[in-house]
Amino acid sequence: MAVSYRGSVKLLAFSLLVVAVSGFYRNLPLLPFDEGYTHLFGNDNLVVHRDGKSVHLSLDERTGSGFVSQDLYLHGFFSASIKLPADYTAGVVVAFYMSNGDIFEKNHDEIDFEFLGNIRGKDWRIQTNVYGNGSTGIGREERYNLWFDPSDDFHQYSILWTDSQIIFYVDSVPIREFKRTASMGGDFPSKPMSLYATIWDGSNWATNGGKYRVNYKYAPYVTEFSDFILHGCAVDPIEQSSARCDNAQGSEESIPTGVSPMQRIKMDNFRRKHMTYSYCYDQIRYKVPPAECVTNPLEAQRLKVYDPVTFGGSRHHHGKRHHRSRTSRSEANAI
Repeated sequence: MAVSYRGSVKLLAFSLLVVAVSGFYRNLPLLPFDEGYTHLFGNDNLVVHRDGKSVHLSLDERTGSGFVSQDLYLHGFFSASIKLPADYTAGVVVAFYMSNGDIFEKNHDEIDFEFLGNIRGKDWRIQTNVYGNGSTGIGREERYNLWFDPSDDFHQYSILWTDSQIIFYVDSVPIREFKRTASMGGDFPSKPMSLYATIWDGSNWATNGGKYRVNYKYAPYVTEFSDFILHGCAVDPIEQSSARCDNAQGSEESIPTGVSPMQRIKMDNFRRKHMTYSYCYDQIRYKVPPAECVTNPLEAQRLKVYDPVTFGGSRHHHGKRHHRSRTSRSEANAI
């Protein structure tokens, strides 16, 4: 499936970098940072380490920081090992996500992993979200507690995106399966996207709806990224043709094709034990659940015990949104 408009030279470089990694995505290529990504914002708050294989992003009083993939992708498997900031991190948001908001300002697509900061003694919370065709009026958020401390060590976070489904993984365990349905209309991500990673100040909404804000006496907040996987169909940013990607669906290179029976058991266990919010059960936001939702009365009852979730109305167009311009994308691709 890894097809690039840059041609066979880049594919050969990919093949030389194949390494064995844990889980079902073994033998997928790991990319050095400068072969797959470029600096997005934050000046010296982005530092490359370990011969280009690891990146530190930091947040301080001046700025956050972030990076973005050099290519646009239409479908694929995208992954990184992430170690989150330690200690008191309320209000600090680390995001690992796909978006095309720099190109499609009014009808962008998006697939999100967001880490929402931590108060000492509490579980870290992770959020996933999906937008398609600018459908920001319907937040498709889910939130979960993690079964480990993500600031103690690296853990792998992955996104599988096909034309019919999106699957989020943590350490090879699928935690969410989002399937395309006819009832969604155009709300499923369907246009080429870049992969982003950022750290930024989300004080107004991230931790308990903004009750706990970033305390810069603990700064700098540092998050680390490594084990980069960009295994998808790269699309020319000018032509944005999908024909090449559509023809690559039968590639011999192995990526997940769905959730296996064993994985489904693990996913169901995770969701039963760790999911604390699902938009499908939010009767305050949605008097009628969005069309793609399939609700379960027992799950609805279980989720009632958790605190209400507050969503900031402007966060999707500010903090994490440090998209480069189309001009800078063209310049990056010309290097």
